[in-house]
Amino acid sequence: MRAYLLMMLIAAVVTFFGTFSVLKLAHKYKIYPQIRSRDVHTKPTPRLGGIAMFAGFLITISIAGFIGWFRSVYAEPLQIVAIVAAAFLITLIGFLDDLYDLDWSLKLAGQFVVAGILAWQGVQIVSLPIAGLTIGSFGISFIATVFLAVLVMNAVNFIDGLDGLVAGVVFIGTSVFFAYSYVLAQQTSPTNYFNLASLLSAVVIGMCLGFLPYNWHRAKIFMGDSGAMLLGLLMATTALTVTGQIDPQNVSRGELIPAFIPLILPLAILILPLLDFSLAVVRRLRAGKRRASVAFHQSNRQRHRGIHHSQPRRHLQRTDRKRNRHHQHQENIEQQHGRELQRRHFPRTHLQRPDAHHQPHRQSRLSNRILC
Repeated sequence: MRAYLLMMLIAAVVTFFGTFSVLKLAHKYKIYPQIRSRDVHTKPTPRLGGIAMFAGFLITISIAGFIGWFRSVYAEPLQIVAIVAAAFLITLIGFLDDLYDLDWSLKLAGQFVVAGILAWQGVQIVSLPIAGLTIGSFGISFIATVFLAVLVMNAVNFIDGLDGLVAGVVFIGTSVFFAYSYVLAQQTSPTNYFNLASLLSAVVIGMCLGFLPYNWHRAKIFMGDSGAMLLGLLMATTALTVTGQIDPQNVSRGELIPAFIPLILPLAILILPLLDFSLAVVRRLRAGKRRASVAFHQSNRQRHRGIHHSQPRRHLQRTDRKRNRHHQHQENIEQQHGRELQRRHFPRTHLQRPDAHHQPHRQSRLSNRILC
């Protein structure tokens, strides 16, 4: 347990100071996107927290390779290399998406490539908690692994909408999974209970602890798509690695179900927003049907009045012309009434003044008489 706590501490410290450095650089060079209409925050906030989280993951995994306790974990280095390469690629894709808003199809294709790298190097789902079902085919296991990893990455990215939400949810779920994998490793191999799933869980817990102080309300920095997809990838990887280490014949179905906590938790959190979204769609469809029925009844009333589909525009034009003529007539009456009142109270003789163009003519006559 002390070795795992040390990994948590290293990951938390590196992520904490890495986030501080990224935050300073982002404000110095103004590397943050414009505020969108759907955003909750009102000030421009950097979204580069995923870079600091990847730095914490990479440094911690590298240090663990030099610790004797984890010698058995690094006995198969290809899996470690595949996980680090996949984490780097998904962080890069998220970083580019945070800066340049990549097309969704390009981002989805990158997620499938990343998940394919994991499955290709043996990080695959082997058993399911369904009557001890074991996936014997490599092709089926490969496809199931890729789709589950992509699903979890998008689920974690989807719930990233509030300050500290993703980091808090991942911290809670991964902590529960770490306790489960640690106890399971003690039961299955009492002599050596160091395994890759527990190590990855400890690193993810430390990453969340190091990032949360900056992401708590009001958030100074966001993890962005790079951080959310990285956490989703690591959560899926921890579940996939532990299913590969469990023999379904030696454990009961009740003991196998907790192994899928990292896969189930993000999907369970999505149930409420997906349900709200579905109900909103149904309400809008019903409102659209009501508007369509009202328009249908209006057209029927017009048809009964003798106004057909080809006539309503001309009918409305005639109505508008009649209304305009009526308003013009009323304005003419009011103007005429106003002129009559003006004549009564202000006679025309008092208002007349000599025109200006007659003045020079009178002055010229007077000057001629004087000269004569």
